[in-house]
Amino acid sequence: MTGTEMFETIRYTADVVALTPAHEVLLIQRGWPPHEGAWALPGGHVDPGETSRAAAARELGEETGVHVIADSLRPIGVWDAPERDPRGRYVTVAYAAVVPVGTTITAGDDARTARWWPLDDLPPLAFDHADILSAATAPTP
Repeated sequence: MTGTEMFETIRYTADVVALTPAHEVLLIQRGWPPHEGAWALPGGHVDPGETSRAAAARELGEETGVHVIADSLRPIGVWDAPERDPRGRYVTVAYAAVVPVGTTITAGDDARTARWWPLDDLPPLAFDHADILSAATAPTP
């Protein structure tokens, strides 16, 4: 860069695609803007001193009452498109978890509600969460 250097504030987040063997995915209905009332994957900010994997497990528990061991989460990928969040630059690391059919859920934190959805009958998803879900459910080569 020439002249005055510019730095962008980047927020670090983690999201979880929680799936059951019955082809259901756990979604939350967002309780806050942006996308208030829309369905989304559980997730949120990575706290200072925390790994994205630990944040993903924590956020899943806080938002849905589903608790998993962080090391059991499978990395899906990184989503970092500059316009993926209307609040500014957010970079997320997404993880997948497989949980038993009938796992009890309890909405908490910033989720209005949480619900299991069949993969073949999903509502529109907030942010780029449809892309994350597609990557998580794509057949492995």
